[in-house]
Amino acid sequence: MDIEKLQEFMELVGRLKHMKRTGWVLKNVSDPETIAGHMYRMAMFSFLVDNENLDKVKIMQMALIHDLAECIVGDITPSCGIPSEIKHKLEDEAMEDICKLLGDRGPMILEIFREYEKQESPEAKYVKDLDRLDLIMQAYEYEKRDNIPGKLEEFFTTTSGKIRHPFIQKLASEIIARRQALCCNLTTSV
Repeated sequence: MDIEKLQEFMELVGRLKHMKRTGWVLKNVSDPETIAGHMYRMAMFSFLVDNENLDKVKIMQMALIHDLAECIVGDITPSCGIPSEIKHKLEDEAMEDICKLLGDRGPMILEIFREYEKQESPEAKYVKDLDRLDLIMQAYEYEKRDNIPGKLEEFFTTTSGKIRHPFIQKLASEIIARRQALCCNLTTSV
């Protein structure tokens, strides 16, 4: 592997450690998570996979790869006003550039990224559910930490009914129940 290209790749990945996630920035959340933090927690979630029919290693790889293009294009959300097809094109082109830096490992990483983007496998669908779970978990944590119950409702609304895997649905339901209890406790104590 070309050391110079590997160093360039690691610098690109390093950007993700400092890039705040756009949705939280737009909502003026103080000290919002970074893209790398989001990807890391999703990878940690992959240890919870208990379904023998899913490839745990692929799920972990996909969790670590799914937002990698954002080190070049940034965290593009629906609020950015960029059409979905353009967002996906920009991200795919960025991933092609990133994967060129990785020599013979690049094609595998690009394949995993595209599998996730196209939602072509049970693993890709599981990782998408993990992505949604992490979103609502993070929103709940911010509402709780910052004492702003209900302020981040749109993140719950946009994921409502979209989580399909039964285990992840169960986790999401628990988060939503805790959030509702938090909201009720805060409004009754005021």
